[in-house]
Amino acid sequence: MDKELLKTIITDQHEIIRNAEIVDREYIFEPNANYVLTGLRRAGKSTLLYKVARNLVESGISWDRIIYINFEDERLSEFKLTDFNDIVSVQAELSDDKGFFFFDEIQIINGWEKFARRLADAKERVYITGSNAKMLSREIETTLGGRFFTKYIMPYNFREFLSAQNVDFSSSAVRSTKLSAKIVSNFETYFTYGGFPELTFYKSKREYAAGVFQKVLLGDIALRNNIRNEQAIRILIKKIAESLMAETSYTKLFNILKTIGLSIGKESIINYITYAEDAYLIFRVKNYFAKFAETESTPKYYFSDNGILNLFLNDKRTRLLENIVAINLHRRYPEGVYYLKSAKTSIDIDFYIPETQTAFQVSYSLTDFSTRERELSAFVTLKKQFSDVRRYVLITYNEENKVDDVEIIPVWKFLIEG
Repeated sequence: MDKELLKTIITDQHEIIRNAEIVDREYIFEPNANYVLTGLRRAGKSTLLYKVARNLVESGISWDRIIYINFEDERLSEFKLTDFNDIVSVQAELSDDKGFFFFDEIQIINGWEKFARRLADAKERVYITGSNAKMLSREIETTLGGRFFTKYIMPYNFREFLSAQNVDFSSSAVRSTKLSAKIVSNFETYFTYGGFPELTFYKSKREYAAGVFQKVLLGDIALRNNIRNEQAIRILIKKIAESLMAETSYTKLFNILKTIGLSIGKESIINYITYAEDAYLIFRVKNYFAKFAETESTPKYYFSDNGILNLFLNDKRTRLLENIVAINLHRRYPEGVYYLKSAKTSIDIDFYIPETQTAFQVSYSLTDFSTRERELSAFVTLKKQFSDVRRYVLITYNEENKVDDVEIIPVWKFLIEG
């Protein structure tokens, strides 16, 4: 690798970091640890590293010690595994002191984890980002040998979104008629277009979300997994969006696609869904009551950002509401969100968090009497049949109340509190 080119790339990146607009996020980094950051593309992983780099410089670290490489830079298109040594050599040429290494989208280079392990063994400070769940696979974690902390980075939560808009969401603001109206107004944007950090800079928010989806579909899913039939996976994802809120088996998706004349084998469907999950486009929620085989084959699928889900929906608001609740719970409890469904006991609950023993129902509005009775009766059945629940929460779009021990909370307040 041309070392002078590497120095130019590093210097150019320094300028990008200096000029970046950075909103504080709710992620905390240990000062002496190495990190792997992974998550959906454009969720803000790079900007988090910019913040770490700027904090280092503010603490007295020279820019010459900041080695930031973005492997999606077209000037690195010919970069190979053996070229990693040149990065170490360049750092030594730039400074006599130890460097701080930042590697963005490093998964593009096969075998990167061995180099990262070598740097960590040499007591170097290393920060890594990537847009694929395979970066957290058991094989890679074994290679890294516990020398890295991992963080799953998602698009803005609602508090972060409000911070980016300079909107007050303190407890006093929530109680204020005028200020809470401003919060609700901003929530409608967040609800509809999602939480991608760069979205706040664009008027054409739907087009931005569509561009992100296109990049994930073509780059992180199709190209990375050598899929030629891009249209097939695009339609599959649309059908998953339309099936949101319901249990979705591979067989069900196979039959849905068959009815519209699209012939995709079940094995391909399984692979495509796995690729979409690996790219953090979607995530699954399992039935707490199901046997293991059923848990794996009949989950509910949700999208990691409402802005992308919104691209596929016509009758959208009820699905967007349940999806945004799912995102919030998934953020807080990545491996601990379930739904409850049992034909034997007639239990049917949207979400359950065993860690907090909390059950959640989601209903856009309770103004219709039959809807209100249905949602509340779901909790009555749950109380009779399942004793592990200690808290009952019914989330609406903008209604608030308490009925017996059921808390009825508007979604925007739920997101601020969570």
